Amino acid sequence: MPGVSSFRSRLVRAALGASVGILAAFTALAVAELVSGLVRPGTGPVAVVGGAVIDRTPAPVKDFAIRTFGENDKSVLQFGILAVLALIAVALGILATSHRRAGAAGVLLFGIIGAAAALGRPDSTGIGDVLPSAAGALAGAFVLCLLAAKAVEVPDPAGAGGEEGVGGSSRRGLLAAAGVTAAVAISAGALGRFFTDRQGQGAVASRDGLVLPTPASPAPAVPVGVQSKAPGISAFTTSSSDFYRVDTALTVPRIDARTWRLRIHGRGVTRPRTYTLDQLLARPLIERDITLTCVSNEVGGPYIGNARWIGVPLADLLKEAGVIPPARGGKADQLVARSADGMTLGSPVEDVMDGRDAMLAVGMNGEPLPFDHGFPVRMLVPGLYGYVSACKWITDIELTTFEAYDPYWVKRKWARRAPIKTQSRIDTPKPFARPAAGTVTIAGVAWAQRRGITRVEIRIDDGPWQDADLAAQAGVDTWRQWSYRWDATPGGHHITVRATDGTGLVQTEQRTRTIPDGASGRHSVFVTVT
Repeated sequence: MPGVSSFRSRLVRAALGASVGILAAFTALAVAELVSGLVRPGTGPVAVVGGAVIDRTPAPVKDFAIRTFGENDKSVLQFGILAVLALIAVALGILATSHRRAGAAGVLLFGIIGAAAALGRPDSTGIGDVLPSAAGALAGAFVLCLLAAKAVEVPDPAGAGGEEGVGGSSRRGLLAAAGVTAAVAISAGALGRFFTDRQGQGAVASRDGLVLPTPASPAPAVPVGVQSKAPGISAFTTSSSDFYRVDTALTVPRIDARTWRLRIHGRGVTRPRTYTLDQLLARPLIERDITLTCVSNEVGGPYIGNARWIGVPLADLLKEAGVIPPARGGKADQLVARSADGMTLGSPVEDVMDGRDAMLAVGMNGEPLPFDHGFPVRMLVPGLYGYVSACKWITDIELTTFEAYDPYWVKRKWARRAPIKTQSRIDTPKPFARPAAGTVTIAGVAWAQRRGITRVEIRIDDGPWQDADLAAQAGVDTWRQWSYRWDATPGGHHITVRATDGTGLVQTEQRTRTIPDGASGRHSVFVTVT
C-alpha cells in the first residue's frame, strides 16, 4: 500500500533525524563541559542559561517553585532545561536531514544564547566565559551536519535495498560515525567532569585542613530543658545536613579558602580593608546559637533552622573601616553584601551595628561551614530574614544607601527591610494524622528573633485558647519549643497555635503571602481522632 509505505518512510526518516539531533546536542553539551572544566567551572550553557532563567523569573513563580519543590527546585529547573533542549535537538535533527545549513544555524543560535547568558551573569569574568557555549555550539553544528549527511545516504526503507550493497554500507557508515561521535562525546564529558572536580579539590582540601580556633566568647550554656521530650518535635539544634538551603546557585561555589578575600569599602568607609581567612581567624571570635529563617517560609513551613555559629563580629570590622551608624551621623544606611556567585543582599547598617550578634560566620555546629551553607565565610544578622542578611560565599561588603542601590531581591519587588515576624509551628501531630483517643501531645516551635517568645497558646476547633508548656528559652535569637497535652475525643478536629513575643505582640491571624516581607498567619492542622 503506497500510503502506508510513504508514512513508514517519513517516520523512519524522522527517527533518524531525531537521533542525529540528540547525538549532536549531547556532543555540544559534553564539549562545553570539557571547556568549562578547563576555563572556569560553572560557565557551561546549562548553568548559565539556568542562572539567567532564575534571574528573570518573576518573584511569585520563584516562590511557587520553592514551596512546591523545596531544595529540589534547581534540579527541576535543570531537568526542564535539558528536556527543552532535547525537544529542540529533535526538531533541528529532523530539519537537518533536508536542510543541513538551517539545522546547523539553529545549533549556533543556541550557542549565541548561551554565550550571551554567560556574559550577563553577575559573576562573569569576561569573554572567557563564552568559550564553553561557543565551543559546544561549533562541535554540535559539525556533528549535526556530518551525521545528517550520512543519514540522508541511507536508502528509503520503502524502496529497494538491503543489508548488502550500497544500502547496507550507508547504514554501517552512519552507525560507525554515530558510535565514534558518542564515544568522543562521552570522553569529553568525563574529562570535563574530571577537570571541574580537580579545580574543586583545592577548596575541599582547604576546608578539610581548616581547624577552627577556640572562640574568645563561647556560646552561653544552653539551659536545661530547651529540648522538649515530645516525640516528633524538631531538634533544638538543627544538624548541618538537615539545615534548609534556599538560594539561586545552580552550582554550589567551591572556593579555596587559601585564595579567598573579603573587601570592605564604600560610602563612609574611611579605611577600606581587605581580609584573608587567616586574618579573620586570628581575630577574637564569638560563638552563638542563632535561628535563621527564610522569607519564603510559608506559615508552618520548613525553611527555618537553629545552629551554633562561630564567627567574627561584623560591627567590629565596620568600625575599624571607619563606618559610623546612621543614627550617629553615618553616611551609609545600607550594607550590600556580594557573593562569589554574584548575589547581592542589602542589610540596614543600623541593625548590623546595634549590638546584636551580627557576624561573618566561619563555623557551623562546631565544624567549618559546609559548602552548601557558604564556605569559607557567610554573613548572618539575627532578627532579619535571610534574603537581607545571610549572604553565603561572601566576598565583598559595600556601604551605600537604600536610595542609591537596590540589591537582587529588592529589584524583584521584595521589601528593602525585613525583620522576622512572630511565628509558631505545629510539628506534631502532622496534618491529617489519625491519633487514638485519649491524651495526645501537641508540640512544636515558636520564634521571634531579637524579641523572644513568652507565651504559646493552643486552640482546639473553636474552643478557648489554652496555654502550652514552654521549654526553656536559650536566648532571644533562637526558637523556643512548646508542648500541650490534649485530652482528645473521637472525630475530626482543627488544632491552631499562636505565639506571643517578648514585646507582648500576639501572633496575628491575618494571612499574608511570603512576598514582600514574609508570611503571617496562624498555623493549624486537621486531625481525625479514632
